[in-house]
Amino acid sequence: MATPVIGFSAYSGTGKTTAMESLVRLLTERGVRVGVVKHDCHGFEIDHPGKDSFRHAQAGATAVVITSSEKTAEIRQRAESLEDCLRRIGDVDLILVEGFKHADIPRIGLCRKASGKGFTEPPDRFAAVITDDETVQTSVPRFSFEDTAGLADFILKEMLNMPDRDFTHFNDQGRARMVNVGDKEPTRRTAVAAGRVLVSRETFALIRSGGMKKGDVLTVAQIAGIMAAKHTPDWIPMCHPVPLTGIDLRLWLDEERLSVEIEATARCDGKTGVEMEALTAVSGAALTVYDMCKAVQRDMVIDGICLLSKTGGVHGDYYREET
Repeated sequence: MATPVIGFSAYSGTGKTTAMESLVRLLTERGVRVGVVKHDCHGFEIDHPGKDSFRHAQAGATAVVITSSEKTAEIRQRAESLEDCLRRIGDVDLILVEGFKHADIPRIGLCRKASGKGFTEPPDRFAAVITDDETVQTSVPRFSFEDTAGLADFILKEMLNMPDRDFTHFNDQGRARMVNVGDKEPTRRTAVAAGRVLVSRETFALIRSGGMKKGDVLTVAQIAGIMAAKHTPDWIPMCHPVPLTGIDLRLWLDEERLSVEIEATARCDGKTGVEMEALTAVSGAALTVYDMCKAVQRDMVIDGICLLSKTGGVHGDYYREET
């Protein structure tokens, strides 16, 4: 199913960007993943003279991609249609568009009385309007610039037909709840997580030789991690009980790093993912390693617990980039 797209139309100085910013922030707080496309009719620059990206473009590169540990940008030396822009956005629930006024998409119209500019087209042509002008006559829903919550509800329930979709762990009174997944279709899901325990050379030698007084560290930690995964909802308050079909937990020694390496793979056929089960398995195993070795060493470090990958579900697959 294509990602829903909603445009925002207004003359410059109306407060369109501010209104969209408030809406994006509120929808994100509700758990909605939002993408934004903006058309700038005046042109723009995101690279600057002297920067590597600028120099590559000046040399004639048709496309330049910049990436870091936090973000990625792509610069192409050509204009693109809205359809081209939309194809570049993935893994979101909703896309908001500023500009592209001739595109055939549902739109929210904005008009601020102080601007004296009115709407960009007759109000009844919009799906809804945002205005502080009480003289505006229209049959479509209208919202004030301050009623971001009302606009968000309208978009989710009326425009996107999501009246029963629960995006958040909080109810209308702000109290904690478990998200309803009853209407979701079961899919085959997997998740892989990893972590490690950094130890001293003495501790490492005792683990390898089986000399710890509490027993075989790796075997006990493996059993503990599997047990922890099966009890994930007891650890994580809003986590659903998941019918696990399998937990594979591996522990091995890395002599160069002086660490106990841990990797867990969780599987299920269910309505929600098993990321937390995989992460809990790693955490339980790491804590057990610490507990079994703490009589010898107190300054062990549990490090690098993270999700490596997940598959299944409506949000698609995820694979962690190596760092």
